[in-house]
Amino acid sequence: MKIYTKKGDNGTTGLFGGQRVSKDDVRVECFGTLDEANSTLGLLRVKLGADHAWQPNLHRIQKDLMDMMSHLARPSTAKKINPNPMPEDGAQFCEEWIDALEGQMTSPSDYFLLPGGNEISALCHVVRTQMRRGERRLVTLMAEDEVHPAIPAYINRLSDLFFTLSRAEMDKAGVAEEKWQLFLYKRFKKAEEPAAPDTATPTPADEPAA
Repeated sequence: MKIYTKKGDNGTTGLFGGQRVSKDDVRVECFGTLDEANSTLGLLRVKLGADHAWQPNLHRIQKDLMDMMSHLARPSTAKKINPNPMPEDGAQFCEEWIDALEGQMTSPSDYFLLPGGNEISALCHVVRTQMRRGERRLVTLMAEDEVHPAIPAYINRLSDLFFTLSRAEMDKAGVAEEKWQLFLYKRFKKAEEPAAPDTATPTPADEPAA
């Protein structure tokens, strides 16, 4: 079978189950954006090297993204059953890895950061923003058709995970973060904190008698 079919020359593509839609259909935009993120994740893995400690988890994420894309390519009206697994524990997997990473870092995640730092950190931010774009496309799709709840939860956590991975890389490399401002909830919390007690130097009248 040849890699090219010529069926898409008119601007349409096939979904799981056989239905054909425009290549700019919201469903295609959704799984296409996640495909883009997955490709950038592949580049990140190459840059890390085969023996890097992140490789097993990143490999799992790439496979999970492929499974989720196949499910997103299947309209709820399709009669054909998708045999690929649904990564229902994806959000929990991300949370556990985030918690482990934060426990190893020397500073908390309190600030919005300027993306960059070094090449690995910057690539993590590219994946993060592509996941966010995929999430936006996913929300649009969810307004039109049913989506398994494990998918939006997983995609949402993945953007948090790659933010944390970018920080973990900088922390390990000893690269200073370029901070923008406190997270919004941190700013509200700081504004609600009581004022510090007056610690002015006492006047002679305030001082105890000798």
